[in-house]
Amino acid sequence: MQHQIMNFVALGANPAADLSALSLFMTANWLVKAIMLGLLAASVWVWAIIFDKSIKLRRMKAAAADFEEQFWSGGSLDQLYEEVGKAPGDPLSATFAAGMREWRHANERGLTSSGAMRANLAQRIERVMSVTVSREMAQTERYITVLATVGSNAPFVGLLGTVWGIMHSFTSIAAAGNTSLAVVAPSIAEALFATALGLVAAIPASIAYNKFSSDIARFGDRLDSFVTEFSAILQRHLEERG
Repeated sequence: MQHQIMNFVALGANPAADLSALSLFMTANWLVKAIMLGLLAASVWVWAIIFDKSIKLRRMKAAAADFEEQFWSGGSLDQLYEEVGKAPGDPLSATFAAGMREWRHANERGLTSSGAMRANLAQRIERVMSVTVSREMAQTERYITVLATVGSNAPFVGLLGTVWGIMHSFTSIAAAGNTSLAVVAPSIAEALFATALGLVAAIPASIAYNKFSSDIARFGDRLDSFVTEFSAILQRHLEERG
C-alpha cells in the first residue's frame, strides 16, 4: 500500500506521467499483473493455434483435392490403396485406406461367398470408415475449444483485473489525499489496460473459432459424402459378384 501511495504522489508531481504499456504493467497491482500475464499468454496461445490450424486445414484441403482427383480418375482402387494405404497423409485417404483394408481382409478370408456375408461386409466397411472419420475429425478439432474458451472468458478475466485495479487505485488515491487528474488518470489507465488485453485475446479467438468451426464442419460433410459414395461403389462390386 505504501508503494502505491508513493506512486500516486510521484504521479501527482509529474503531470507528464508515462502511460506506455510497459509502465502501466509495472505500476499495476500484483493481482492485475498476474491477470495481464495470463491474458498475454492466452493471446500468444490463441495466435499459435490460429497459425497451426490455418496451415493444417489448407494442407488437408489440398491433399483431399489431390486424392479425389486420383480416386475418380478411373484407375485401380487396389493400386491407389498400395500408394496411400500404408501411410495416409490426410483424413480422406485415411478413410479410404480403412475401407479398403477391411475389403481386402474380407476377400482374403473368403467372407463374400454368401448374400448374408456380403451384406454384413458392406455394413462393417461403412462402420470402419465412419469410425475413421470420427477419429480424424477429433484430431482436426483439437484445441478448437481453447479458442472458444478464450473468446468467451478473456473479456471477463480482463474485467476482473480492471475492477480489482480500480478498487486499489481509489484506496491509494484516498490515502494519498490527492484527487487531481494527474493522479487519477494513470491509475485508471492501469486498470483499464487489463480489459484491453482481455479484448485483444478474445476478439481473434472468437473470429478464428467461428471460421475454423465452419471449415471443419464442411470438411466433415465432405468425408461423410465420401464414405457414402465409396460404400456404394463397394456395394455394387459385391452385388456384381452375387
